[in-house]
Amino acid sequence: MSRFKNILPEKKTTWRTVATVSIACLLGLGAFIAYEAHVTSYLSDDPQACVNCHVMTPVYNSWMHSSHREWASCNDCHVPHNNVFNQYFFKAKDGLYHATIFTFRAEPEVMFMREESAEVVQNNCIRCHIQQVTQANYTDWIETHLSDRLDRTCWSCHRAVPHGKLHGLSTVKYNIAPVPTNRTEVVIPEWLKNKINESKSSSK
Repeated sequence: MSRFKNILPEKKTTWRTVATVSIACLLGLGAFIAYEAHVTSYLSDDPQACVNCHVMTPVYNSWMHSSHREWASCNDCHVPHNNVFNQYFFKAKDGLYHATIFTFRAEPEVMFMREESAEVVQNNCIRCHIQQVTQANYTDWIETHLSDRLDRTCWSCHRAVPHGKLHGLSTVKYNIAPVPTNRTEVVIPEWLKNKINESKSSSK
């Protein structure tokens, strides 16, 4: 019996040590991933949070060069606005789905919205453009505009808004990968500066 008394406490201590180290490693790994993924940025409305996933760069850049940039951020279009709980729940659910796809490099060349996401965007189009959609003179201008808004998505006609006509990851215009793309200073390579200076000198 004395032998077992000596062994049991040692096993208990070992188990506690292993459990403590394992939990600490998991928490540390989770904190590191959260830091590297800029998790807190997703709580904001800053569109640059979307560029944390580099495959979203063409989508971000095409939005940056559209008229929507002045009026709507990514969240204005792609997140429901009926209540705060649903807004963050949808954002988390959609974000985890995207993160999983991008982590395993399973994203398609041309990305399309899922049905649930398309419904959210359609509702937000109508929410922002309710005056244009419901104006009586629009029914004369486009006969079926009022009824068709319930049967078709807005982008079935307005397909270049706000991400342009080309939607492939390797075919979107402005698909250079700077973050952010809204800098005011222009980066000019040295050889181009020399050419500009030469042309200025020769014109004088």
